[in-house]
Amino acid sequence: MIKVLLLGSIGVLAETSEIQRRAYNQSFADHGLDWYWNIANYCDLLKNPGGKRRLVKFAKEKISADLIESIHQTKERLFYEKLQSGLSPRDGVIECLARCKEKGIKLGFITTTSQHNIDALAEALHGKVDFSQFDLITTKQDVANEKPSGDIYQFAVSQFGVLPDKMIAVEDTEVNQQAALEHQIMCYLFAGEYASTDHNFNAVKSLTAISNRL
Repeated sequence: MIKVLLLGSIGVLAETSEIQRRAYNQSFADHGLDWYWNIANYCDLLKNPGGKRRLVKFAKEKISADLIESIHQTKERLFYEKLQSGLSPRDGVIECLARCKEKGIKLGFITTTSQHNIDALAEALHGKVDFSQFDLITTKQDVANEKPSGDIYQFAVSQFGVLPDKMIAVEDTEVNQQAALEHQIMCYLFAGEYASTDHNFNAVKSLTAISNRL
């Protein structure tokens, strides 16, 4: 019997990739850079989690760490502003959360993003997703190594005190899916619209499919 459902990453709850891409491009312009991430190269960059890591990879060490930090901070602010118009949950999210409550299954939101981004997401989904339903919400402050490291899943196992075979995880990219699998947690891939899916291992098109397994 499954005792814990772990939803990993903002993209499992709501589709934000295009909003993120636009925020990055506006940040580049605000910093006087001629960079532009189209959908194709953004999809490629999304193979590696972590906004700052993507910036470093794209810059190829041609700009300073301070500028990388400034670009990322501006992007975070712009992302927050763009979320003010609200978001819709992805397919099956509301039903899946309700199913967990009905069956007494504990919930974790297992991210290595910032608290600021989680707060922005909660505000954008207000009235649709109640974040107080989560028994555990993690941020990058909880571990030394962010995803794609599996450290955050090891942390979740320790916090819930439940064996991995009594947990199910859901991730929106294959690399994050692997982070859960390396700790023997069954993980389903609920791929985002810009996620590369080379293997489609345990892929689902809606969280309704997860609800039916609980």
